[in-house]
This record gives sequence, C-alpha cells and structure tokens, in this order.
Amino acid sequence: MKRYSHENRFSFAVDCIIFGYDGEDLKLLVIERGIEPLRGHWSLVGGFIGAHESADDAATRVLKDLTGLDGIYMEQLYAFSEVERDSVERTISVAYFALIDIQKYTAQLSEDYHPAWFPINDLPGLIFDHDDIVELAKEKLRYKAALHPLLFELLPQKFTMPQLQRLYEAVYDTEFDKGNFNRKMLSTHLLLKLKDKDKGSSKKGAFYYALDQERYSQGFKSFLNFVSSQNANK
Repeated sequence: MKRYSHENRFSFAVDCIIFGYDGEDLKLLVIERGIEPLRGHWSLVGGFIGAHESADDAATRVLKDLTGLDGIYMEQLYAFSEVERDSVERTISVAYFALIDIQKYTAQLSEDYHPAWFPINDLPGLIFDHDDIVELAKEKLRYKAALHPLLFELLPQKFTMPQLQRLYEAVYDTEFDKGNFNRKMLSTHLLLKLKDKDKGSSKKGAFYYALDQERYSQGFKSFLNFVSSQNANK
C-alpha cells in the first residue's frame, strides 16, 4: 500500500449522539466506556473507523454493535479535531446525531456496555470532549427542527398533541402556547387525526394523531420558521 512520505498518522473515530423521547422528556443515550483510559466512565456511543470503512458505515456499525440499534434516522454533525482531545493519541472524531423513539428500541439495546438514558438537562459528566459534542448536537437539533419536521422521528406511530408539544418544549427548553402550537401543527397538513383517544391524562382525553408518511416524505418546507413564529405568537 502506497503512503505519503513524511506525513503524520492519526486515528479516526465516530461518536454518536443518540437522542430519544419517552413521551415526557428528551433524553440522551450514553454507555460505560469499555477501554482505558477512563474505563467505566460515561461516554457517547463510539468507536474507531475501520481501514475499509467510510465514516457513515462505521457509525452504522458502531450503533448496531454497541446498542443493537439499526435502521434509524442519523445525520453527520461535525468533525472534532482538537490536537489533545484524546489523552492516548491524536484522534479525529466524526460525530453523528441519531433520533429514536425510546419505547420502540428498548428491547434492542445491548446490555454489554450498560446503556443508560439521561434527561438532556441532567446529564452526567462525559469523557474527553463529549460534553462539547453534545452541546453542538443540541444546537444543531434545534436549528434543524425549526426548519424541518425531523422531530417526528422521536415519536411513536401514534401520539397526542400534548405529547408533541412536550417534545418541542423539551428540545427548545421553553413553553409554547397550546392554542398557537396546535394551529401551527395542523396547518402543516402533516398530521392525520385518529378516532381513538388517550384517556390516561384526563377525563376528556386527547385524540391520537399519526404522521402522514406520504406528505412527510415529499419534503419538509411546511415547517419553515416554525419556532420563530411560535415565539412571536406567545
């Protein structure tokens, strides 16, 4: 194999920021690090990129091997390349964020690395620069969700409007006016109202909704400026 002469060699890795929603809180999936240094400390799901892998392929493999998760929404976030970010050797990490419905994937999680879900605003200390990676992922998620309805990836097949509102409030760490929120959501024409209700939260109950998959697949433009218009109407 030919190599460029007189050039340094680096390690390349992937780190996956896995967001989940349980109907009440936005959460982050972390695992106990399995190697030294800092073995046993909380870490993002991650691993090294193989010699014959792309970063995308490595992220997919790492998610499957370490958590049992497969076929989920995932998007490349950023490359972290600070010289001393890893205390062992120079390691550049390509970060990805993923969105899942916690209830759907609970049974698939591998217990080998002691995975745990923590509320996004009550996280334990993470190794290396993983806290910074999470903060950037939160910013990217807020930005993307203001333009596109990708937060539906966090929801089950059917959900109530209060559950949807709690999700957006958790992501943006703010409160939305109920009436304005409902009107804005319904105006996108992405929701299908179902006949059954969730009667666990009140006597009257809340109707379930489902995502119109065809409209969802056609494009995301119906959510342009969603958050800014919500704030303007508060």
